[in-house]
Amino acid sequence: MGVVLDPSKRNEIDTIRVHYWAAARSAAGTSGDDLPVDGPITLAEVLARAIALHPGTRLPEVLAICSTLVGDRPVNAEDPGDVLVSPGSSVEFLPPFAGG
Repeated sequence: MGVVLDPSKRNEIDTIRVHYWAAARSAAGTSGDDLPVDGPITLAEVLARAIALHPGTRLPEVLAICSTLVGDRPVNAEDPGDVLVSPGSSVEFLPPFAGG
């Protein structure tokens, strides 16, 4: 008999949590999204899927100027196509803040 996972833990394992801050939150109309995944995906895919969830918004323009963290790791200097995001991870989109 195979291992049975607790269904309440399934979403933690099979999703990537996207958090939007400040102007990104305003553009998306929500503080975040859970992206279902079957395994690691690239940050470029996270961006594409996040944008697809909010059609007709300013989200693409806002995300283009955001600082991005995968977990607690800043990834702005890296190509989004090269950054792998694992299930259970979080991605934070932080727009420039006034005075910062």
